[in-house]
Amino acid sequence: LPPRHMDSVVRIVEALESTDHNFTGTVPELARALGGCSTPGCRAVLGEPPDVPPAPRTLSREQWLLFTQLLHQDAAAPERGVVLAPDGSTVALGPLLAGIEVGLKRAAGWPFPTVEPPIDALYAVTITEVLGTSFLLARDGAGNRTTLGPDGCWDDVDDPQNYTLLGPPSPIPDAVANGAMDGVLLGAHLAQAPVPLADLLRGYYGTGNGTEKERPPSSYRRQDFGVLTGPGKLEEEVAAMLRVLRVLPPTQELLEDVGPEEVVAIARQAAQDFTEVYVECPAIVPRCMWGARPYRGTPKPLTLPLGSVYIHHTFIPSAPCRTFTACARDMRAMQHFHQDTRGWDDIGYSFVVGSDGYLYQGRGWHWVGAHTKGYNSKGYGVSYVGDFSVTLPDPDAIALVRDRLLPCAVRTGRLHRNYTLRGHRQMGRTDCPGNSLFHEIETWHGFK
Repeated sequence: LPPRHMDSVVRIVEALESTDHNFTGTVPELARALGGCSTPGCRAVLGEPPDVPPAPRTLSREQWLLFTQLLHQDAAAPERGVVLAPDGSTVALGPLLAGIEVGLKRAAGWPFPTVEPPIDALYAVTITEVLGTSFLLARDGAGNRTTLGPDGCWDDVDDPQNYTLLGPPSPIPDAVANGAMDGVLLGAHLAQAPVPLADLLRGYYGTGNGTEKERPPSSYRRQDFGVLTGPGKLEEEVAAMLRVLRVLPPTQELLEDVGPEEVVAIARQAAQDFTEVYVECPAIVPRCMWGARPYRGTPKPLTLPLGSVYIHHTFIPSAPCRTFTACARDMRAMQHFHQDTRGWDDIGYSFVVGSDGYLYQGRGWHWVGAHTKGYNSKGYGVSYVGDFSVTLPDPDAIALVRDRLLPCAVRTGRLHRNYTLRGHRQMGRTDCPGNSLFHEIETWHGFK
């Protein structure tokens, strides 16, 4: 089959939007016919799905098969309906296309059915039903049910076919959260200004052949979703959705013993946790996605929370990386250098900062690194890709660590509230992290 890549989806959408096809609806309606948004809440908002049409003439057999597989919803394995985007993130197609359908219908003045209590259709079909349900189910499980995540990995980023989750599944793996946030953002955009869907997707995700020099809009999804949604909106919508599910026959039973106060408490917890994990904390590209070799030997565990953070620059590579392809290549090059030339067990840094909107996992939150001699077990080593002796990282890359990674590490118990932040040069004989970056971090919280 074609690769499970957003480029394949864009080509399918483009073919379906061309005039010669035997389905009268829009592409999102076709997606719903194939099972893309078939939950009780989705049906309450968008109505019963259309009938599955015969295979459209404009698609090859393989394209139709791929599209059908991606939209066949399996509640037990939501990660099957996902594709790899050019920015290295993985996106579930169901919530993405459901949000787009709501946006197109709003632009056309379509009369949405009246639901009691009133709900925002855009959030209902993308995130609030699955989010409310996830936290509702977890309340009986004495805390051992996963409510959000995990991330996952592709078998081959150049020809992605199989996606495997990196931990116990929840109803909202990271790919479903990404698809839902993108569905909200693109649905809201389309409601204001309808454009052909293939153009919209290509503009938002970029194209996957790695020729882009700049970040695609999809790499800003967390900030943009946070700005659009605001802290109270998600909680309100989850609570309203749970009240709607209470009266829908298929879900009545789930909620029959849940009182009004408990609905409010579940909604608050769900919105709070989702916002912390997917809006306030940064996305971190796991090792398997950048093509890491295995660790040599046995990693030593860190004792959390740590008290320090040490800021570095890589110096070589000297240019910032601005795409997933370039940053992943740089990570592999640094790991090879650290393992083969330096003789270390692994890439030395805990985390590496790209200029593509993403952090890259080195040794991560739990293992002792090799970044700041004599202090590796005391703090995290965070390194910016590039040489920052005379220039600064992009403002976004600065904010990614200063305003997202560090506060998130404190909130999640990995870093002491009163942590100390230092440049590598303060801990040993080196110019690292370069004069410009060092003067920048002197202004950060915790610098001593």
